Amino acid sequence: MQIIEAILVAASLCADCLAVSLCSGVSLRDVRWGRILGVALAFAVIQAGLLLAGWAFGSLFVGAVEKISHIIGFLLLLYVGVSMLVEGIRGEDEIRNLDGLKNVIIGGLATSIDALAVGVAESMEGTDWAGFLPLLIAVFVITALTVVVGLRSGSAIGKRFGRWAEVIGGVILIGIGISILL
Repeated sequence: MQIIEAILVAASLCADCLAVSLCSGVSLRDVRWGRILGVALAFAVIQAGLLLAGWAFGSLFVGAVEKISHIIGFLLLLYVGVSMLVEGIRGEDEIRNLDGLKNVIIGGLATSIDALAVGVAESMEGTDWAGFLPLLIAVFVITALTVVVGLRSGSAIGKRFGRWAEVIGGVILIGIGISILL
């Protein structure tokens, strides 16, 4: 896989990471770089890890991934979106959408199911390690960058528009989840 192609595939895989981090960022009241980088690193590791797992075990996963990936993605995004929506309506100060390791992992998994499918596809196409490595690196780096941008931008929006931005973010995530099913 050429570098330009790897970057384009990585950018398309990271679109949902940007959406989730942007929507989740609206609820962040205390945006510290350590926290942002931790969430970005977790998302990048999960996304790249699932891509690698899909590539490594492609022939084993091909049937299962194609059949249930949309359901898994929907359920995970529904969980994150409903949590944001409920907490935005309640007006709670401590939001749990990306607070805590469990919710970061759920958010990372929700946005990375498609990376598993791409890894399977790369495996099925016979892509060797040398051809796969640029994609793996691009996915890791671009995922981390999009999450940083999403959390920082979302936080700025949240400070300006408060809990209404959080409610809208929750609705958007639920909508993304529903679109996966359709």
